[in-house]
Order: sequence, then structure tokens, then C-alpha cells
Amino acid sequence: MEKIHIFHTNDFHSHLEHWPRIQGFLKEQREYYQSKGDENFLFDIGDFIDRWHPYTEATKGRGNIELLNQCGYTAVTIGNNEGVNLPHHDLDHLYDEAKFDVLNANLYKANGDFPDWVKPYKIYYTNQGTRIGVLGLTAYFNHLYNLLGWEITEPISELEKWLEPLRKEADVIILLSHLGITDDEKIAAHFPEIDVILGAHTHHVLEKGKVVDQTLIGAAGKFGHFVGHMTIHVNKEKVVTKKEAILYDFMEIPAPQKEEEQINDFLEKGKELLNQQVTILQEPLLSDPFHETNFSRLLCKALRDWCQTDCAMINAGLLLGSLSGVVTIYDLLHICPHPINPCIVKVTGEELEKIILETKGEELPYREIKGLGFRGTVLGVFVYEGIQFENDRILINQTVLDYEKTYTFALPDMFTFGHFFKEVLPHKHKEYLLPEFLRDLLKWELENQQ
Repeated sequence: MEKIHIFHTNDFHSHLEHWPRIQGFLKEQREYYQSKGDENFLFDIGDFIDRWHPYTEATKGRGNIELLNQCGYTAVTIGNNEGVNLPHHDLDHLYDEAKFDVLNANLYKANGDFPDWVKPYKIYYTNQGTRIGVLGLTAYFNHLYNLLGWEITEPISELEKWLEPLRKEADVIILLSHLGITDDEKIAAHFPEIDVILGAHTHHVLEKGKVVDQTLIGAAGKFGHFVGHMTIHVNKEKVVTKKEAILYDFMEIPAPQKEEEQINDFLEKGKELLNQQVTILQEPLLSDPFHETNFSRLLCKALRDWCQTDCAMINAGLLLGSLSGVVTIYDLLHICPHPINPCIVKVTGEELEKIILETKGEELPYREIKGLGFRGTVLGVFVYEGIQFENDRILINQTVLDYEKTYTFALPDMFTFGHFFKEVLPHKHKEYLLPEFLRDLLKWELENQQ
């Protein structure tokens, strides 16, 4: 009987405050099983990088790749934070120094070829000759990938295509899935030949895995709160006889020596690399999530000017701090860490009024937001540019709103993903402006003012 150990991480999102402990633990575990003669592999299932962290932002993720190298990862797949939150050039060179495989069956160049750094799958051989077939898939954000010059294809159809050779070439099939738990369960139900699915994207926690039909699904939450470990038992006929899954809680992993020093080093390296002056403010720019300020008005103006629209809207909770004196690129990251892009929609005056009236809800500013690219806490009040209020009337650029007229309207993309303004926005065509984040617009506006 052969025991094969699979360690896995997912959705780390550059929470490097957890990395020294996890790195030490993984090295220790792998050395232990190697000493016993057991095979072991290490996979990351995407979103290892997140540009909120100064070290990731300063290195455009390449610093994170070096961390994976040091830990001896076998292979990774990409998540949306790698795929759509980096400009084309930066993603195309993210893995230049990688000492592991990047497996993804549904990411292509615009000409239909795989990028040089991607394989759809790979066969790994154990010392006893067992063939481990590993395939990767990532979430189907086709419109955003297209805007960045990539082609992303429908993952299930790619899975069907690549499973055909895998069935012939592999004794054990593992899927690295940055698709989310719902898709993972559907895949397990429809493709019983897949032995193991290592999941991600929806940040789900499966403490002992989840068995769907014959497939074992594993997932380790988010931010490095857990490390996953699966054990696969294979008999001499190369048939899987048993599969087990457990998670290790970060809080129960012993801290390495000088842990805080290592964590601080990541931060300081990033801050130093981003210590580039943008401007010198004559007056402070103040933030307040529950009141309109000169800073929130500036961000809204930057959004409208960048998008060249009739009007614009932001939420004040996007700004996580104030600025004064010398402003650096690090300062802009610190107060606006969100991977949120500008977006333009065309709406009628009647539709625009519905959106604006909804933003006036008394409870909305206090709503806590998780996900959608938002890295703050509360939504905050809404701030407008090109929209005025006079005697219970809405004006667009000092002219009374016309129900029949079509307006161009700029807003952060987080409001267009189906969770807000459901009566109007889900059905509208959206023009996403990539790769710039809101902090890039702030930098542009401050430089223009200077």
C-alpha cells in the first residue's frame, strides 16, 4: 500500500502575517513524510497574491512567487487576483522565476495558444510508479480577461476535453479548482473519475473534506487560517482504496523564531519600494466614511474625469484614511487598497433616479461589506459628482434630471456585480476600464492638480 500526501493552500490573499508560520509548518511536514518514505506534493489553488499588501504591490506579485519557491510548491493554479488584477504584462511575467508548474486548462493568449508559462495538466510520478494527473481551472470571468488581452474559456468544457487524455495517462486524478464550492460539487457529481478536488475562490472551509459520490473535495478557507492535508492510499494495482482529509488550524501551529521580525520585514520592504513621491499637499485631504469630505469629493471627481461621463458616484468607505504633506505611492495604497476598477454604465434619467434614491437609505452607509474587491469595513455615505439636489429635485450638471434622457454614469465596479441596485444595474451593459484601480485614478488626479 502506497500513501500519497497532498498539502494545499488557497485564497491566501497576501496575508503575509501568516506566512512564516505556515512556511515552517509545511517544510516540517514534508520532511517528516519524506523521512517515512511517503510521497508528498504541495499545491496552491489560486489567489495567493493580493495587491493590498505593499510587498505584493511593489513587486507586482513576483515577491510572492519567490515565497512559493522557497517552500517547494509542486504546482499552482491561478485565481482571479492573479488573473484580472494584474496588467497583462505583469501576469505574463509573474511566473518568470517560478520553480513550480502553473497548471490551468482554461487560460489562453488572445491567439488561442497557451501562455509559455502554463500547462493544462501534468503527470507526476511517485517512486512506486503511480501516475498522479493534476489539472487546473480558474473562474470564468471571460469579459474581464478579454479586456486585459487574455482568452478565458468555459471551465467545464475544458475539463471534459482534458479529462480524456488524463484518464489514459493517470492512475490518480486531482483537480486544482479556483471555481468555488458549488461548481466543485457539480463536477464531483458528474465526473467520478476525479479522485480529489482541491477547492478555492469561495473561501469555504471543509474540516475533513466533503465526499460527493466518489470524489473527495477539500478546501482551506482563506487568508492562511488553515492548511489542508489529504492522504490518498493506493494499492499495488494502482487503485485508490482510501482518501482522507484534514485541516490544520493556523492558531495551533507553533510560531517560528523571529516571526514578528519576518512579518515586519515584508511590510518594510514593500513600503521602501513604494516610497515614491506623488505630490505635496498644501492642505490635508480628510476621510470620514459617514460624511462627505474634500477627499471623497476628490476621488469622485477623479472617477468622473477619468471616465469622461455625465456624472459619477462613489461610497466614502473606500477611503480608509486621510492624507497630508508629502504623499507617496505607498500612502495611496494604504488608504485605498481595493482592487476595484472604474466602470461606466448608460442609464436613463428614471433609472438614475432609482439608483440615487436607493443610495439615500439610512442603513446603507453602515452596511459592512466583505468581498467584491472591497478591503474596507463599512460602505459609508455616497458622494456624487455632476449630481446636485435642489428642493427635492435631482439635477445633472445643474439641469433638472430628464427621465427620458440617457446619461453616462461612472461608479466603482463593486456595485455592478449583482449585489447592489438590483432593479437597474444587473441588466445593463457595463464598460469596465482595466487595469487601473481607484488608487491609480487618485494618483492621476493629484498629479494633474500639482
